[in-house]
Amino acid sequence: MRSDRRRRRGADTGFVTAETAVAMPVLVALTAVLVWGVLVGAAQIRCVDAAREAARAAARGDPAGQVLGVARAAAPAGAEVQVSEQGESVHVVVSARSQGPGVLGGLLSLRVSGSASALREKGTP
Repeated sequence: MRSDRRRRRGADTGFVTAETAVAMPVLVALTAVLVWGVLVGAAQIRCVDAAREAARAAARGDPAGQVLGVARAAAPAGAEVQVSEQGESVHVVVSARSQGPGVLGGLLSLRVSGSASALREKGTP
């Protein structure tokens, strides 16, 4: 009877190692996807904040160069800023590419953008 138990236990040895070998790459991939999602979300929030700050600066009547500088300072690196005026309102769109983590960052890049509008303050040009 002891030999039967040993045979059954002996057949199960190595399963933990095999399960770990399969589970570890899945956990690493899941972690990379989660980090990538956080990076995309952070870039999106930065675009929205940059558009809001630029729209506020344009509504105050700041010069165009200063409005672009405010937007680029708050936006992710390499962001594009578009400012348009229609009557009494100013509309700003900030868009950028969000890079993924690690070596595959270029393959996993997404374009994110944010926009904001503001009414010009009274007495501004």
